Amino acid sequence: MLTQKQQEFFEKLKSAYGQDILPSFEVLAEEFGFKHKNSIWQYFNKFKEENLIVEENKRFRINKEFFGAKLMMSHVRAGFASAGEDYVEKRVSLDEQFKINSPSTFLFTVVGDSMIDLGIFEGDMVVVRKTCECRSGDIVLAYIDDGFTLKTYRNKNGKIWLEPANKNYPNLYPKEKLEIFGVINGVIRKV
Repeated sequence: MLTQKQQEFFEKLKSAYGQDILPSFEVLAEEFGFKHKNSIWQYFNKFKEENLIVEENKRFRINKEFFGAKLMMSHVRAGFASAGEDYVEKRVSLDEQFKINSPSTFLFTVVGDSMIDLGIFEGDMVVVRKTCECRSGDIVLAYIDDGFTLKTYRNKNGKIWLEPANKNYPNLYPKEKLEIFGVINGVIRKV
C-alpha cells in the first residue's frame, strides 16, 4: 500500500508521462524537484513492488492497467432504478478499444444531422481508421466532388453512392470524384 506522498508522486508521473517510457532517474529528479536521483529509485522500488510500473529493456513505464475507464460488471437500467453494484470487471482504454494511439486513426467532430438515424449526432466525435478500402454498408468519411462528408458507402452492381441516415437528405452520387478517407469504427459522445 502506498503512502499519501507516494500516491501523489505516482499520479504526477501518470499525468506527465501517460503510457510513455519514463525518463532517467536524473531527469525525473530534476523535473520533480528532488535533490538526489536515489529518491526516485526508492519510489520506483515501491512502485515495482505494487505493480504500478513495469520494466522493459531496462526502462520503466506505468502499468497500462492504470489507464482507461473502469468497466463495471453490473448493468445500468434505463427504466426503473435499481441498486448499483460496485464491482469492477476491468479497466477499458479508449486508446486500445478504438486504436486511438495508432497513426492511422483520427477523431473528427460531426457537424450536421444527416446521420441521425444511425445515432450519429452533431457534436459527436467519430473515430476514423484511415483506409481507402471499404465494403458496402460501412460508414465512411469520404471526399465526394467538392468536399468531405460522413455517409454510408453503398456499392450495388458496380453503382456507387453515399447514403445519408436521415430521410431529409438525398443519396450522393459522385459526378467527378469519390475518395474514401477512412471507415468509422466508433462514436464518442459527451453528455
